Formats: sequence, C-alpha cells, structure tokens
Amino acid sequence: MAGSPPGADAPPAEWWERLAARAIEAFAFGVLYYILFIALWGVFRTVGMLAALDGRLPGVFAWLAVGLTYTGYDWWAHYRRGRTFGKAIMGIRLAPPHVASRALLKRSLVYPGPVMLMGIPVANLVAGMLLFCVGLLILIDKPLERGPHDRLAGTRVVKDLR
Repeated sequence: MAGSPPGADAPPAEWWERLAARAIEAFAFGVLYYILFIALWGVFRTVGMLAALDGRLPGVFAWLAVGLTYTGYDWWAHYRRGRTFGKAIMGIRLAPPHVASRALLKRSLVYPGPVMLMGIPVANLVAGMLLFCVGLLILIDKPLERGPHDRLAGTRVVKDLR
C-alpha cells in the first residue's frame, strides 16, 4: 500500500516471541535487582536501618529503582530504536517505527511500569495481577495481538522483516 506506514503489512509477533523478549530483559534487570538489593542491604545494615519495615526496606528500594530503570529503558529504547534489546534478539519491533515520545511514555508506564511496585507488600499483588492481565489481553486480542499498552500508544509489535 502506498499510503500505509512502514511495518503496516508486517505480521504480528507471536506471543511466545514477545514473552521470550520480556524474559530476556527480565533476566538482565533481575541481575541488576539482586546486585542493588545486596548493596542496599549492606548500606541499611551499616546505618542500623535494616530492621525497618521488618527488613523489607532494601527490597522495596531495589524494586523501585530497578522498576523505574526498566520503565525508563523501555521508553528510551522504543523511542530511539523502536525495540528493546530483548525484541532485537527475538527479531521483533514496534510498528509504526516513529511514535511520539509521550505515547511511548504512556505505553511504558502501563507495561512494564507496574514493576516499580513489586517490592511493596499488597501493591505487589495488584501490580502482578495487572501485568498478568496485560499478557492475557495480548493473547486474546486477535489478529493484531495488542495489549492495553499497545492500544494506548497506537502501536503493534511485529516481526522485523528488514
């Protein structure tokens, strides 16, 4: 089609490709979480604050920092290159290739944004259910397989046929 944006004809990424891309990223950011958690545990132990919140303070701060970093990275990578490193490994990307920064920020705040809340008791249950629902909605949205974060930004995740 002459008037359609690039990537409009590309087939949607399979659910398992999207899951694998997020799992690759989750592993990398999980390593960052554990490094930060151990460092914060040492700091809080040194200053005598380890017992605050029943010893959960290092975990809360580590989840908040890593979740914020992951959300910021997700926004930045999609804005700059149209995909994250997990998507690049799996050979998938966002379409259309150029999306407004504000739309991508909203997309990142819906998913993976709730990861920031994973260290907070009770809030982690809500965040986990939200993340599960996003994944479920991707599975049942046929034929484009878009989640609420994709709909909010006007994007799709497609196979990179370049």
